[in-house]
Amino acid sequence: MTHTVNAARLIEHGKAVEIQPVELPEPSDDERVVELDYAGLNPVDRYAIEGKVATDGPLPRTIGSEAAGHLDGSPVLVAGGGLGTTRDGLFATAAVVPKSAIFELPGDVALDEAAALGVVGLTAWRVVELAEVGAHDRVLVLGGAGGVGQSLISYAASKGASVWGQTGNAAKAAAITEFGAERAVIADAGKLHEAVREFAPTVVFDPLGGAFTSSALLAIAPRGRLVLFGTSSGDEAKIQLKPLYRSQIQLRTYAGIIATAKERREGLRHAIGEFAAGRLRIRVGRRVPLESVNDAFAALADRSVVGKVMIELR
Repeated sequence: MTHTVNAARLIEHGKAVEIQPVELPEPSDDERVVELDYAGLNPVDRYAIEGKVATDGPLPRTIGSEAAGHLDGSPVLVAGGGLGTTRDGLFATAAVVPKSAIFELPGDVALDEAAALGVVGLTAWRVVELAEVGAHDRVLVLGGAGGVGQSLISYAASKGASVWGQTGNAAKAAAITEFGAERAVIADAGKLHEAVREFAPTVVFDPLGGAFTSSALLAIAPRGRLVLFGTSSGDEAKIQLKPLYRSQIQLRTYAGIIATAKERREGLRHAIGEFAAGRLRIRVGRRVPLESVNDAFAALADRSVVGKVMIELR
């Protein structure tokens, strides 16, 4: 039976995506057709459009790497499996997806929030576990008002840690404390070190890089850990080596892009469990109809949204 869906299609790198009707292929034995309700918008989707990643992916193709919907009437998360990069993705009303990319969801979760578990949820769970956060820790989350930042704050706080979140925009401070941080630190990279001196964090989560990394390393307590998982503020940082080794600071890193299929599946199962239990929270900052997906990309680029931008697929 022919199954035609509306989808956001990347036709040519560097140009806006187009909403087009697409006929879904017949699924193989290792695939399923999932009816989709919400999809998460991520920076990597914009990079794919710009031709910065997945440049050898097929064109035209449907974009989108994470979504939530229903399979045979049951709620599911769909993520991974090359969706949106090496094959058609999830910015569509339905998609043919590998069985390995489908994860069962509890029936009582909000699908618009659950749709962000494939990237935000997995990243938050993975880096908190990587840092071995415990009740004794003082945690500083850089970029605390972002989608990952807020989820990080909630999950670290659920471990019993004392958490502060950083932002450069005072208007976003409330979003940080609402998700479990004891304090919102309003500071740029130049003022960060002094702003958190009294806190003396034992753990810093850093998705910013650049001068923020340099400043954060000076602020960490002896034997502390910094987990770097992004460089949105710069790819290069000047590091003072003497205080780094004399205080036995550990620099740890995480990159979801090189996670194996086994690591991704294991991590997502944990993230789904923590989300269902309310320990890992996700904030949906804006819901945008599929027809306005290019407006959603503009909101992502100018960082005007506090929390996650979600695409409403139906």
